[in-house]
Amino acid sequence: MSILAAGPATAFDGEPAEPSCFRDLNLDQIVAAATAPKAEYNLSPIFRAPLLDIDGVLYRQAIFRDLERPEVRATLDAFAGGMRALHANRRRIEAIRYERERQAWFLDGVLLYDAAVRGFAAAFAATELASPGLIAFRDYLAAYAGADRFTRLAGAAAGLKRELAAVSYCVYLIGGHVHVGPLTDEPDFTEEILGVFAKFKEADARDHRVKLSDAGEMNHIEAGILDLVAALHADLFGRLDAFVAANAAFIDATIAAFDREAQFYLAWLDHIAPLEAHGLAFCYPEVTQGKAIGAEGTFDLALAAKLVKDGRTVVANDFQLSGAERILVVTGPNQGGKTTFARLFGQLHYLAALGCPVPGVAARLHLPDRVFTHFERPEVAGSERSKLEDDLMRMRDILAAATADSLVILNEIFTSTTLADAVWLSREVMTRLAELDLLGVWVTFIDELAAVSPATVSMVGGVDPDDDDSRTFRLTRRPADGLAYAMALAGRHGLTYRRLRERIP
Repeated sequence: MSILAAGPATAFDGEPAEPSCFRDLNLDQIVAAATAPKAEYNLSPIFRAPLLDIDGVLYRQAIFRDLERPEVRATLDAFAGGMRALHANRRRIEAIRYERERQAWFLDGVLLYDAAVRGFAAAFAATELASPGLIAFRDYLAAYAGADRFTRLAGAAAGLKRELAAVSYCVYLIGGHVHVGPLTDEPDFTEEILGVFAKFKEADARDHRVKLSDAGEMNHIEAGILDLVAALHADLFGRLDAFVAANAAFIDATIAAFDREAQFYLAWLDHIAPLEAHGLAFCYPEVTQGKAIGAEGTFDLALAAKLVKDGRTVVANDFQLSGAERILVVTGPNQGGKTTFARLFGQLHYLAALGCPVPGVAARLHLPDRVFTHFERPEVAGSERSKLEDDLMRMRDILAAATADSLVILNEIFTSTTLADAVWLSREVMTRLAELDLLGVWVTFIDELAAVSPATVSMVGGVDPDDDDSRTFRLTRRPADGLAYAMALAGRHGLTYRRLRERIP
């Protein structure tokens, strides 16, 4: 079982390739920031595998909702702390050279595991849950913790530790040899030795003590002595050998998987918590296979993290598509938030497909089979293809692979050719996108694209009416009129109405 998928357990291991949309949408930054505090869990593979079924998304959303409750979160944090101690124990064992010392740490590891599992099972049993995923795991955990095999494991480890602690022996140094024998009624020289060194306690005596370093592990002499002790107590150490060999893989695979998978949820909640504390809204989107979508009060998550860190304001936007509408055509002045809007559109759908809470007050989003992006790239020196040819080849690949369930986000393509050619090429591409009946966003300066098909909807970046050079970063749904671009050019050359009035008496 898995708390990442409702059906059969799915592997989220290895190093899957980063989805091609990651860098264009700044998802690489978002995932890196969310997973960095929990690097030891290798969570990136989970973030690189969006779900393709709505039931899977709802399954994860329910778990997220449970984990938002402080008492559930506290229970998982306590278990994670116990498992971290166990993992540290396992790493220590791997670094130890001597087998008998490894065995001692192994027994400690078994007892750490026992404490973590028993404590978690007891706390989880008393925790109210609503998500099917966590309820199913709680039932599994209760059955596992109560099984005879688990009980015998901890009991045997504790018994061996007690027996080992009771072992006594004598070490004899004869010439250059070390001998070990059973402890007999040897004379106690403690008082005599203390008497010899009593003079060093005098106030005016020089302190001859030297601090000895402790490497934290056995040296070869201690290891050799312990081997001799093991030979002296062959039965006990034989049972220890058998116990270690029989229980080398004592950590249950389902519990180990839960330990890691739970961190996917906690990592995301921890990542968005500072933004929520700053007043930014997150919601659980309604995820649909339909094409009627929208969001209210949403924002680019990567940009918001930077703005909040710098103490700046985050501007939220809304969008909606209904009926035959499929593609948002975004126009407006440079630096007006058009590319940011395109990114947030892609981020929302990708994160929703992971089952995560997404930026916004409310959202209804399509579950895509894949997210395709085509953002402008600088021409590469020495490349055999021109920038226009590269744009065309990339666009051809997208059109060949996209389906009606795909999401396509295009940002300023065909800018290296003439306006007439750019208009013709863009119309051709838009026609094919509309024929595919997919959802998308197209950022462009070609206003005509907004009227190519009933599937297109125009959104325009705003300019402050009292300051032609000031961007509002708010996009509104209205016909593209080219004025925003014209105003941007006029502002660049100091030819806006306000600036002309300032210069003309």
